Amino acid sequence: MKFLYLVACNLRRKKLRTLLTLLSIGIAFFLFGLLGALKLALTGDVSIANADRLMTRHKVSIIQMIPISYQARIAAIPGVSGVTAQTWFGGIYQDPKNFFASMPVEPDEFLKMYPEFVVSDAHRQAWRTTRNGAIVGRTLMERFNWKVGDRIPLSAPIWRHADGRDAWEFEIVGTYEAARKSVDTSQFFFRYDYFDEGRGQNKGTISWFAVRVSDAARADAISAALDREFANSAYETKTEPEAAMMQGFAQQVGDIGAIITGILGAVFFTILLVSGNTITQGVRERTEEIGVLKALGFTNTLVLGLVLAESCLLAVLGGVGGLGAAWLMTIGGSPLPSLLPVFYVPTPHLMLGAGLMVALGLITGALPALQAMRLGVSEALRRQA
Repeated sequence: MKFLYLVACNLRRKKLRTLLTLLSIGIAFFLFGLLGALKLALTGDVSIANADRLMTRHKVSIIQMIPISYQARIAAIPGVSGVTAQTWFGGIYQDPKNFFASMPVEPDEFLKMYPEFVVSDAHRQAWRTTRNGAIVGRTLMERFNWKVGDRIPLSAPIWRHADGRDAWEFEIVGTYEAARKSVDTSQFFFRYDYFDEGRGQNKGTISWFAVRVSDAARADAISAALDREFANSAYETKTEPEAAMMQGFAQQVGDIGAIITGILGAVFFTILLVSGNTITQGVRERTEEIGVLKALGFTNTLVLGLVLAESCLLAVLGGVGGLGAAWLMTIGGSPLPSLLPVFYVPTPHLMLGAGLMVALGLITGALPALQAMRLGVSEALRRQA
């Protein structure tokens, strides 16, 4: 640490150049943080998917309905410990832009299947006893300034009443919190029996079943048994792990991981060139000084360490600034809760960013550091003579 002052002085030698390099590195890590939050927002359901949960849907497509009568047959399959039905509702509140995930479910079975949705006992009981009752996530409640007891009208163009109306009225009887930070709290759940009684078409059908298995290691075998149960029927099924189904939804907009990796690769390659050029120029400008340091007794290894320390300090200062700015920008929640309900920089991404800062510093400083280490005293003094 006693040489830190010397390293800092070298960075202050060309203040404008150092500042521009810091800004370039900062922008790169700012994008790194934001893209990490975006990836989480688009694939968050995949990251929280449980290995012991399966999804059973129509073999052709998820938009094809299957009979709810399948539920009892699924529950009877050996290895199945729980099953609950879900249906996509697609509710809209007042304006088409106010669209959010909404589904009719079976209250008790649903909450057993998804313990990550935390609902108080009082709200659970109110949901059981209120036919048009709904449980709403905290984020969605805050978005529209709703409160428990409010009566909320939703329209659903794909689900109309038997008399042709597309407006449905619900009473908010409770809220749910997230057991983990990555859980989406912008959803709206209501009772399946109320929905099925009121709709005018496809009565007695659902979109998919969530199935819990007693042994996650046997998930593939149980999936095959479930699909064999309904083979050659009018509604054949496809069963897959919850994560696979969520991944399919995410990949409808493309391979998110590959897209983000490509963008970051291009950004960091450019920053590598910028930072490397800055350090190389600094070493060249200090050729005589390096010769003097070696004449005073500084070893080749120490000179190598000083140049690498300078490069790493530059990368860390810029990286911390950029990644910190991204973290501060996302800590307050999503700027677009309707589209990106879960939006923050995950801790593993922050740790990866810290590693990239050090790696960037070492890589950009490696060549100029080796040049400085190999520089002889007489050669260094002769270059400046």
